[in-house]
Amino acid sequence: MKRDELTEYLDGYLDLASFNSIDPSSNGLVVGGSDKTVKRIAFAVDACLKTFSLASEAGSDLLIVHHGLFWGAPIPVTKAHYTRIKTLLDNNLDLYAAHLPLDGHPEVGNNVVMARLLGLDDIQPFAPYKGKLLGFKGISPVPLDPASIAKTLGFSNPVILPFGNKEIRTIGIVSGGASDDVYAALDEGLDCFITGECEHQVYNDCLENKITLIAGGHYLSEVFGVQALSVHLQERFGVETVFLDNPTGL
Repeated sequence: MKRDELTEYLDGYLDLASFNSIDPSSNGLVVGGSDKTVKRIAFAVDACLKTFSLASEAGSDLLIVHHGLFWGAPIPVTKAHYTRIKTLLDNNLDLYAAHLPLDGHPEVGNNVVMARLLGLDDIQPFAPYKGKLLGFKGISPVPLDPASIAKTLGFSNPVILPFGNKEIRTIGIVSGGASDDVYAALDEGLDCFITGECEHQVYNDCLENKITLIAGGHYLSEVFGVQALSVHLQERFGVETVFLDNPTGL
């Protein structure tokens, strides 16, 4: 299919416009020349030299990422940044980014996908961020424990603060670097909060307020959105897709 047709669909499906005022990321098509035919789309969490090289080796025409190249103020196209952009141009590889839109999306977002994987019922938006609800919360029909939650989500080396109820039923989820959103979980009286990173300052608040926090790693908590979007585009348009795993261990 044509790239411009695809990116126009993605802009609408992911509702990029509604995030323009709150997302420091430049979302949408951020590197790309004139319109072209897209036969294979690669997906990755991060825009970096390794994923650019992997996408090129896989014969991809377009790479869709969660963490893009541009964040707020422009930066000089020198050193590593130059090499990244040159790699894209030399390989005729276009780049599309979706940051917050791929966290809060109700169908293919990181957080709702994790909620579904855990088998939660009554899944609803959760955790406000500058007027948007980016996370999701729900109720498990059966009691869960921190270890089983981490295993289900593929968190290989999670940070677990097991200070809440031994049997977990109510869960809030916000992927990435969102440990501050544990306070939203506390406000709603949830048993457990799941995120990517755990910052030091939330430890005692979790302990004293008796809530369990599970931090699975920034990377591992944000593979879900690009993977789900890959399946969505493959099913909707019949386009060939590939997920490029490039874990950071963080």
